[in-house]
Amino acid sequence: MKTMPPSPLNRIGVVGGGAWGTALALAALRAGRETLLWAREPAVVEAMSLRRENRDYLPGVPLPDALRVTGDLADLGGCDAVLLVSPAQHARSVTARMAPLLKPGAPVVVCAKGIELDSHALMSEAVGAVLPGGNPVAILSGPTFAAEVARGLPTAVTLACADEALGTALVAALGSRTFRPYRSDDVVGSQIGGAVKNVLAIACGVVEGRRLGDNARAALITRGLAEITRLALALGGRAETLMGLSGLGDLTLTCSSLQSRNMSLGAALGEGKALAEILAVRRSVAEGVYTAAAVVGLAAKLGVDMPICSAVDAILNRGAGLDETIDGLLSRPFRGEGV
Repeated sequence: MKTMPPSPLNRIGVVGGGAWGTALALAALRAGRETLLWAREPAVVEAMSLRRENRDYLPGVPLPDALRVTGDLADLGGCDAVLLVSPAQHARSVTARMAPLLKPGAPVVVCAKGIELDSHALMSEAVGAVLPGGNPVAILSGPTFAAEVARGLPTAVTLACADEALGTALVAALGSRTFRPYRSDDVVGSQIGGAVKNVLAIACGVVEGRRLGDNARAALITRGLAEITRLALALGGRAETLMGLSGLGDLTLTCSSLQSRNMSLGAALGEGKALAEILAVRRSVAEGVYTAAAVVGLAAKLGVDMPICSAVDAILNRGAGLDETIDGLLSRPFRGEGV
């Protein structure tokens, strides 16, 4: 869809004071935008405002004085666009709180990767359901480690928006030499890649922790991509989207490095640690823990076969043992690769 170009997006609000929200705020600053970062925790707001560092979530990265930090959602009312970086399971509730405060017509760019557990809604659906009709939704996804974005290392992402003119304006507002958004109109496909790869990263972490080898990890990534594609197609997404940054790119990054919160969690599971024990010592959210059940539930509704995601859900939520679950995957009937 193509409409008239929107007004310039010079003032950017970022909702979420974790590592990813802080990194995106720094990216917006580098793009020359006036940037406001909202954080929920008063201690985090104080630390970032006074010490100019997010010591809890992104230590060692200095925050420029130009970055304004707030704990008051009402301050978002002056923003031309808002990046929503709250965890996926809280995105709807946070949006409902900020919706009445937004400037009319200001787009909300969802940067969380997940599927809502109770409703099986995509983030665009969950957020769109509580936004005024005049505030459009876009999606930012792709292969990104927050620490690298924060340091200004080269990064490319997908920015998906149904409105071509708005998508172009958002790319112009956020893009810089080292943060390069590529525009797409496949809002569905861009979300499925980002959500499901977190579940698959846990599986790849289990492979790492169980020392099953690089061959097994490569097989999981490849067959996992087939699962992602089947689900995206069933929801109306496009297969070519999953060959891009928000699909193959994000999957490769997250399943190949223990810097990934989801893969490192899977590795700890593979080493024999209990899920509760792992989560007890973490402040940051590993989205795949919550998305696994949502993905499996959505796939069941649509009749989509997702054996790897089902195995991860069984381990996380149904008390299945690692060895018996791995054996179950390895005992599946042989089939054609394109199936």
